[in-house]
Amino acid sequence: MLGALLLFMIATAWAAEPAAKEGEGGGWIGPFSVLAAGIGMALASGLCGLGQGRATAAAVDAMARQPGAAGRIQTAMIIGLALIESLALYVFVIAAILLFVQPVK
Repeated sequence: MLGALLLFMIATAWAAEPAAKEGEGGGWIGPFSVLAAGIGMALASGLCGLGQGRATAAAVDAMARQPGAAGRIQTAMIIGLALIESLALYVFVIAAILLFVQPVK
């Protein structure tokens, strides 16, 4: 708890620094936005890939056990895969916003 409070105080102190003038260094926002975008996209794409693999494996296993319900299982699997993939797309949009709203100078 104390560590989180200390981290919050340090973060607010960095945020309170005056804005850089034209021609000076861009500060910390640009480099950290690049790092946040890269790490966020890496985590989202990796975990989405794992989730899609597990969902597909479970659906194929279910279709093998009940071939009569294969159509309904396949429909549910496709909807589930679309929802899993939407997470990666949302993270991509947020990463693009981080990169282009505060460009690195």
